[in-house]
Amino acid sequence: MADDNADTLEPTIFSAVITPHRSLKKVGFLVLMIAFGGASFIAGMVFLMLGAWPVFGFFGLDVLLLYAAFRLNYRDGGAYEEVRVTPSALTVRKVSARGRSREWVLNPLWVKLEKIEIEDFGINRLLLISHGKQLIVGNFLGPDEKASFAVALGNAIGEARRGVYRPPG
Repeated sequence: MADDNADTLEPTIFSAVITPHRSLKKVGFLVLMIAFGGASFIAGMVFLMLGAWPVFGFFGLDVLLLYAAFRLNYRDGGAYEEVRVTPSALTVRKVSARGRSREWVLNPLWVKLEKIEIEDFGINRLLLISHGKQLIVGNFLGPDEKASFAVALGNAIGEARRGVYRPPG
């Protein structure tokens, strides 16, 4: 309740929810598994007819391992980060795929946004540094996305440091 009241008293300068990228949707996953399973079955049948029956099982194992890898990938896709900047607080909330949540509240006046770059790759890491402690943000993002996120977050931190203008009324 008190949190809702604080939101009306203090404007949000910046807010973002960062989620892991998943390039293959559920329909694509189904098509991939049917195609890969069918190709493995046909190849396994060829080896079975040639008398190399143990190979048939290994083709089935490949399909099972691919399925398990994608299921783990989709399960981990439930994780996310929330970043919110107000004039008095920079809040980072990280939620794991299992629903565990951790939250850090930093003072934007004392936060430094640091970018670790690799020359041929781009931005590798974004760090929020405050009082000698580091917090990695935007880990789900690619190098180009990290660059635009860093600009937006840096601008929001700068605005929080300058103070937010509230018109009289």
